Amino acid sequence: MINFEEELTKFHPSLEVEEVEDAIYNQDLTDMADLFVKMVKEATEESEEE
Repeated sequence: MINFEEELTKFHPSLEVEEVEDAIYNQDLTDMADLFVKMVKEATEESEEE
């Protein structure tokens, strides 16, 4: 039978997972809100030019 407590003490997370996590959190990604703000800004600038 598996002793889960013993197995958990042996567990060490992969360094690759931690590196991926850092890369994801440190990357500046454009989301839908950013795209919407950009579209509104461009539309406002175009209407001011006319």
